[in-house]
Amino acid sequence: MDHFIWLLPALPLLSAGLIAGPGRAWGRRVGRLSVAFAVLAFLSAVGLLVLALYGAPTRIHSLGATWGSLLFDPLGVLMATLIVGISLLVRVYSLRYMVEEPGYRRFFLLLDLMTAVLLVMVTAGDLITLLVAWHLVGVLLYFLLGQDLKSAAAHRYAFWTFFTYRLGDLPLVLAAVLLFQHFGTWSLPVLFDALAAQPDATTHFGLPLADVVAGLIALAAFARSAQFLMHTWLPYTMEGPTPVSALMHAGIVNAGGFLINRFAPVFVHTGGVLHWMFIVGLVTAVVGSVLMLTQNDIKKSLGYSTMGQMGFMIMETGVGAFSLAVYHLIAHGLFKGTLFLGAGSVIGDARRHDAVPKDPLYTFFFHREPGAVRRSWLSMAAVTVAVPIVVLVAVHWLVAENFFENQGAVVLLFFGWMAGAQLLFSAYRTRSESPLRLFTLIVLSFAIVVVGYTVVSHAFDLFLYPDPAFRAGIYRAAGISLAWFDVLVALMAAVIVLGWVRTYYAERTPRGGDDRPGFLWMNFYALISREFYVADLYAWVGRQILALSARLNALLRWT
Repeated sequence: MDHFIWLLPALPLLSAGLIAGPGRAWGRRVGRLSVAFAVLAFLSAVGLLVLALYGAPTRIHSLGATWGSLLFDPLGVLMATLIVGISLLVRVYSLRYMVEEPGYRRFFLLLDLMTAVLLVMVTAGDLITLLVAWHLVGVLLYFLLGQDLKSAAAHRYAFWTFFTYRLGDLPLVLAAVLLFQHFGTWSLPVLFDALAAQPDATTHFGLPLADVVAGLIALAAFARSAQFLMHTWLPYTMEGPTPVSALMHAGIVNAGGFLINRFAPVFVHTGGVLHWMFIVGLVTAVVGSVLMLTQNDIKKSLGYSTMGQMGFMIMETGVGAFSLAVYHLIAHGLFKGTLFLGAGSVIGDARRHDAVPKDPLYTFFFHREPGAVRRSWLSMAAVTVAVPIVVLVAVHWLVAENFFENQGAVVLLFFGWMAGAQLLFSAYRTRSESPLRLFTLIVLSFAIVVVGYTVVSHAFDLFLYPDPAFRAGIYRAAGISLAWFDVLVALMAAVIVLGWVRTYYAERTPRGGDDRPGFLWMNFYALISREFYVADLYAWVGRQILALSARLNALLRWT
């Protein structure tokens, strides 16, 4: 039954062919045709996912002798189900959203082609098929972002995205060439088996093959998933249609996490690259989250939010939690796709009302007025620090007793602890007639979320990587010296606890008459308002290159 994997890309391709041919005379009905084929593709993906869940073996299906193969495995069918599901929602939304836009038929044609190419990418069984699909995603995204032929800004940033993607394609091509030169095959399963048999293989220059290939794959993932310094294309591609933004942020930008998981058998043999990935992901998560808070455009804010989430995803792979990164990208894809599809309604509501609606959720989180009775800041700080770590430790210990043997798991617990503490701190600053009831509800909600995350991520671990030795190998590769690890965790915990204590103390200290921000704060605000000057730097480099080319043209008399 697993040979039906060919239906996944075939169905949207057939839909695209019908839209391009007879669909010329169908008018607006081409959208319904595209939705119908998307429903069939989604049902096929769900059926294949059920087969994988029931333990169907990994198998490769080839059309050609060297390339043109699709791989039936848990990762591929899981990602295919996500892609088809999100693209189906985008099609249904676009039936009415795009009906008054020019190029209605062209939009659904490109959407079908993009879905087919994405499905080929996540199920590719050889390097050539993967590279072709990886490249075509960038090409089709360029045309989708430039759907409005009259918008100069849309085409400018579509080209910016296309250029960034092409830069990111080069490392992946080089990695494929190195693997083929050493092992003489394009097949991914054969390559992974050969690398497992020769983990100490070297390149022509004597460099470790696994380290070089892993580093190149990481660079390709960084460009596709908008990591810091390669992120500028993501928040500026909002001139395209909202359905395209939803598909891009929910499915396409997650390709970096998929690529790293696809080459997990390579990363298990390298540790330094994983540490590097953790640092890049951490910086990206912090920068994206900070820039998200400073935007006054809802879609641009969502773009930087996606950047921050992609940073967390890469950071998770950097600590060895590969399956957790897959769970993260799926949850983020569904969540962010819904937010983008609802962004238009939010903008419409904002235009109809002078102020933000005073709903209970807004009042809870943003009207942080002090309550009539203030509790001791020391006791509240102790509760805020202690409760999240107790919940996290207890839940993870119940799910897997050896969970804490992995340094990556401890790092993830650390970030979960910070998130839970911030939630409790927000509750402490909120007015409530019954503080005990408020804290009970928040702790219960936090515990439910942690239980869900722990159980689901553990299930993903068993589904995607059933070999316990392989899972242990990934965590071991991501580990560092135990002494240094303990020192770093203790140092970070001390800094965070001191920061919380300082915040509580500042709340109890009456402010003076001069509440103007200080010099350092104003400079920091200027820095983030200019988005760390990264886009300005790239614009300056572009102008210098154009000026140099103009001088060369004049010197060589080419024009």
